[in-house]
Amino acid sequence: MAEITLPQLGETVTEGTITKWFKKVGDSVALDEPLFEVSTDKVDTEVPSPISGVLTEIRVAEGDTVPVGTVIAVVGDAGAAPAAAPAASAAVVPSTLASSNVSEAPPASAAPAPAPAPAPTPVPAATSSETSTVLSPVVRKLIAENNLNAASITGTGPGGRITRDDVLAAISRGGATTAAPAPAAVASAPVASAPQRAAAPKAIAGARDEVVALSKIRQATGAHMLASKAISPHVLSVVEVDYANVDVTRLRVKEEFKAQEGFSLTYLPFIARAVVDALADFPHMNSSLGDNELIVHRYVDLGIAVDLDYQGLLVPVVRDAEGKRLRALSREINDLATRTRSRHLSPDEISGGTFTISNNGSAGSVLTMPVINQPQVAILSTDAITKKPVVIEVPGFSESIAIHPVGNLAMAWDHRAFDGAYAAGFLSRVKLILETRDWSSEV
Repeated sequence: MAEITLPQLGETVTEGTITKWFKKVGDSVALDEPLFEVSTDKVDTEVPSPISGVLTEIRVAEGDTVPVGTVIAVVGDAGAAPAAAPAASAAVVPSTLASSNVSEAPPASAAPAPAPAPAPTPVPAATSSETSTVLSPVVRKLIAENNLNAASITGTGPGGRITRDDVLAAISRGGATTAAPAPAAVASAPVASAPQRAAAPKAIAGARDEVVALSKIRQATGAHMLASKAISPHVLSVVEVDYANVDVTRLRVKEEFKAQEGFSLTYLPFIARAVVDALADFPHMNSSLGDNELIVHRYVDLGIAVDLDYQGLLVPVVRDAEGKRLRALSREINDLATRTRSRHLSPDEISGGTFTISNNGSAGSVLTMPVINQPQVAILSTDAITKKPVVIEVPGFSESIAIHPVGNLAMAWDHRAFDGAYAAGFLSRVKLILETRDWSSEV
């Protein structure tokens, strides 16, 4: 007999919701065969069985949220009799973890999952200052970030416990604010004397309307974006880039590149490479805000926002992008995007970014103001590249008109971190690299 525990799905993940059991009590299960699906604040992940045998007991029902390390099932030897009755789900307390800090934004993984973590020793549960209700670290963080009163939220979890979905539902209704400003436990620098948020007007569905429930990823994204707008004074800066220089190389090698790599060479890797190099010259762009301090990262973990067929947005991260040339960046961006859309990412692959690129141009947008991915200080939108008439210098002549591929790079940035001249200088450097570098050596 072996107890199956909820594994540590990422260094900052503290709890998970069992969304689906692929086996029922009495079923045989093979080693590494998908056993259950778990939803965290980051991803929905299929978790394979660490052993083979017969599923004799399910201790956590679908829909229940439990801390990492909780025993959720029991697998016995082949022929073992199932338990007379599965143990009912009960309220559990958060476990002791290395970190209770949760990073940004909400892809699932079919890759081998981490080995189950040993069950930790229970400790007294943390409670809200306004209520004696037991709150998980994820729930506490959401309540703090959105200045909510836990006592006003109805819990639907075991024993009336407030779940993440309960908090997201409260946020979508406009929330119930506390009388005091938001606590300083928010990941980014707290807003001084944050104003109370007015309740948003709510629509009521009529007979001719269709009601579509917001998915978990839509609710989580909305909560994260609301918090970002409340925390950061957003500013937009834009430059127009002529991509004719990029096309000198891209068009020349595109057929050979696709034959070698199996995917097309787009403009995005060129932009990512230029961004990485420009960050070396403007290091404060590659930073995060702490408690009245700017934490400047000496490495670049580059987030690339990926659309999930209009159902949500996830941001996988290219680790140590500062050490990768164009072809390597192309491979990793394509791999991450492909596995994001097929839900084959691990939680650690979508956390800890230092700068984010949102590729809205692939959907046709020509100018987008993205929302900063907290606690980062800037996010760049790569908008659509279209052919336009431009003025060019002609050797031996003065000026002429030519048709070139042109597109905007729009960046939202946090005015607490730096001023407009610094942001404009960074964008100008990205533009200069794209328009003047000899890219042939990169491919």
